Amino acid sequence: MTDTPTLPAVSREWHLASRPVGWPKPEDFAFVEAEVPQPGEGQVLVRNKYLSVDPYMRGRMSDAKSYVAPFELGKVMQGGAVGEVVASNAEGLSVGDHVLHFFGWREYAVVGAKNAVKVDPDAAPLSTYLGVLGMTGLTAYAGLLRTAAFKEGDTVFVSGAAGAVGGQVGQIARLKGASRVIGSAGSDEKVKLLTEEYGFDAAFNYKDGPVAEQLRAAAPDGIDVYFDNVGGDHLEAAIGSLNEGGRIAVCGMISVYNNTEPAPGPKNLARLIATRGRIEGFVVTDHYDLQSQFVKEVAPWVASGELRYRETVVEGIENNLEAFLGVLRGANTGKMIVKL
Repeated sequence: MTDTPTLPAVSREWHLASRPVGWPKPEDFAFVEAEVPQPGEGQVLVRNKYLSVDPYMRGRMSDAKSYVAPFELGKVMQGGAVGEVVASNAEGLSVGDHVLHFFGWREYAVVGAKNAVKVDPDAAPLSTYLGVLGMTGLTAYAGLLRTAAFKEGDTVFVSGAAGAVGGQVGQIARLKGASRVIGSAGSDEKVKLLTEEYGFDAAFNYKDGPVAEQLRAAAPDGIDVYFDNVGGDHLEAAIGSLNEGGRIAVCGMISVYNNTEPAPGPKNLARLIATRGRIEGFVVTDHYDLQSQFVKEVAPWVASGELRYRETVVEGIENNLEAFLGVLRGANTGKMIVKL
């Protein structure tokens, strides 16, 4: 039986109005009102409470062929969200349940039961299911342990290390026995966070000088693993410091997302021959078989405080776009969350 309490008639949502060229501009988006739909058979209506904005969304604003379909022009965009079921026409999900789903950038969403994962607000704050215990956390876990094949005793370098993924990569490496963990970030405040709160052995502000020089100073004996969130000069520096048998996991390259011309590649790729080094890109959706293992291992670290996390919370769906642009500018420390 459908459970349908009194609901507002309209929901606010963000549409992609035009495909950005270079840095996205406000006129590339439209903030509109839409009718609140009723859930059909096997569906629930969710009132979103927290929305995720992530760097990969910039790629979906282009129509270039990629690993995920582009956002459609004139249609509501998508992204991770956690919300409360306010109407149910699905077995196993009741009004009052909280679910994780992928229909963000809107206040209300109709979600098929098969696309909704029930989460427990008493086990962890709802926002963490978008970050440290969600997709960004699994990205860190899978990229470090599977793609980069981390092993105890490795020296690990993480770029964008004060972001949601990077901060978790460094801490998981530390908790699993890395000999040295180094991070780069874009401000002195973020560098301090990495060393004083996240337990990195060394960190540097990439704006203070050439990345290659700062990395050599922080890792005089070289690195075994590089987790790349930035690309560009960071990737070239990592190749330059790579030890024999070193592994590079490419998660993102935020430094080139808004370029209108192709960025030049690293000039020192030939070093991979001498080091027998490996570079491998990965996408978290290929690694959901690790989800239960990830939660089982990481959740206790979060609960005990051994693994720390930060969130930058922006209030109001009307500020969803500004929160997203803030991620591209590096305005966030930890996971960028929009609270509705």
